[in-house]
Amino acid sequence: MDKENKSRLELNEEVNRLESALMRGRGDRRQFLKAATAAGYSMAAATSMMAFADRAFAQQSANRAALTAEYDFIVCGAGSAGCAVARRLADNPNVRVLLLEAGGSDNVPQVMDGTRWPENIGSERDWAFKGQPTPTLNGRTPPFPMGKVLGGGSSVNGLVWARGHKNDWDMWAEVSGEKAWSYESVLGIYRRIEDWQGPADPKRRGKGGEVYLSLPEAPINPVAPALIEAAGDFGMPKVVDLNGEIMEGEGGAGMPNLIVKNGRRVSMAVAYIHPIMDRSNITVLLGAHVNRLKFKGKRVTGVEFVHEGKVHTIAAKHEVILSTGAINTPRILMISGVGPEKELKKHGIPVVQKLEGVGQNFQDHILLGGCMWEYFTPEPGRNNSAEFTFFWKSDSSLRTPDLQPFLEEFPYTSEVTREQYTIPKAAWVLAAAIVQPTSRGHMTISGPRPQDPPLIYPNFLSTEQDIKALTRSVEICRELGNSKHLKPYAKREIMPGELKGKELERFIRNAAGTYFHETCTCKMGRDEMSVVDGKLRVYGLEGLRIADGSIMPAITTGNTMAPCVVIGERCAEELKQQYRI
Repeated sequence: MDKENKSRLELNEEVNRLESALMRGRGDRRQFLKAATAAGYSMAAATSMMAFADRAFAQQSANRAALTAEYDFIVCGAGSAGCAVARRLADNPNVRVLLLEAGGSDNVPQVMDGTRWPENIGSERDWAFKGQPTPTLNGRTPPFPMGKVLGGGSSVNGLVWARGHKNDWDMWAEVSGEKAWSYESVLGIYRRIEDWQGPADPKRRGKGGEVYLSLPEAPINPVAPALIEAAGDFGMPKVVDLNGEIMEGEGGAGMPNLIVKNGRRVSMAVAYIHPIMDRSNITVLLGAHVNRLKFKGKRVTGVEFVHEGKVHTIAAKHEVILSTGAINTPRILMISGVGPEKELKKHGIPVVQKLEGVGQNFQDHILLGGCMWEYFTPEPGRNNSAEFTFFWKSDSSLRTPDLQPFLEEFPYTSEVTREQYTIPKAAWVLAAAIVQPTSRGHMTISGPRPQDPPLIYPNFLSTEQDIKALTRSVEICRELGNSKHLKPYAKREIMPGELKGKELERFIRNAAGTYFHETCTCKMGRDEMSVVDGKLRVYGLEGLRIADGSIMPAITTGNTMAPCVVIGERCAEELKQQYRI
């Protein structure tokens, strides 16, 4: 079975690679047809795929060669939200869209093969941000990976589609004053955009949308079903769909929804942008680094960016949409003169619009590099190498589940724990985590130039509630991992073992780090620290919206890719309504 599955995956990967190469004008047509027919495509289907790739390459080449001085909309950042915004705007053939992405092509094995996502961390597809020394992490400087590639985080993440809890969305609707952010409204977006391959749930799940979603495909790493059984014994509901009814209630355990089709990652670039690359009204410009926004008074008129060593300034007839993520978006705003007055003046930046909330309210889910067990018999990573998770409460009195540990089918550690423990080559981890953190950090700029690095102060685990929650998360992970169901797969526990009190707290502070879900630095709301309103317009300015994870008032329960797509969809809805397109 493994051999057959591997052969199928390899064939599809070859088709994907060759098709992507054709779209960049570098493919071999004969090899593509041979690979496609070997993978089971009919000659007609393979020929159609090849013809589209040829058209896409020719059209994008022409679009890039003929950059104009003005577009109707400029979308900065081709991540999860940016791809959705650009696609919805470009669906109208009369709307001209320029999509700027600082990173390069997503046509690389580390992106397409879902099991290889850890290889993207620290690569050229990662902005590789680092936090400042953090006292609450024993002085550590945690890394903050973020996607720098077509598709953004959706091209380099762990492929998990988690919608967020009902309470998250209803809170957003309350603080923004916009009913369109409510859970019932957002459910409509999810139903429209999803192509769900799992069990039918007409109230909550969609079919036929752009985003292909499935459960992990067989063969599954045997640790995952064993953990599901252990969770059931613990008292958690065992569920097939972690985005179903449990996201309205107390939580449960199971296998995650994944963005995988025929063995290939279905990033938001694959879902939203690849299918329209043959259109003349959208120009996708890779390697385009946005320097700053351009203004006429309080109106954003366009953007300045660097591409192939040259500085370009291009105007937006209607609006600029910043979708560059929770670190780059506030950085670009501040360099452009939008942000906390004291910080701007400190760096000699003229104040265009004072907004004290820019860069504040930094949030991230906290993921722990442990708990770890050595395999009895080594098992390869399958699907996304993370085929089990659960949502649960650290305290039964909480309204929303605040824990979401994940199985990592490889020896996942922090930079400290990998030095403190002897790590075997074959190990699995149940990474303890909290997803309703109460700690708040901030970020700012270190200078007035686009190349000056951001300064990130995560302030992780700075509240007693977060320490208690993560301690409880570790306790539950250890109980599951050391249960009878895992005995066949756990030769020995590597970390943390029977630590208590201050020793356990020291381990947690040494092992804790980012979940790669950096958010909330330009929050939506109506108070004095809010940066955007419920329609994602930046306060005090015209012609500018933000559509990325930075606008979250509070981080959602679970992985943030899916909510970011919803943010992009909501932004497009507002733009289409305002400009009647």
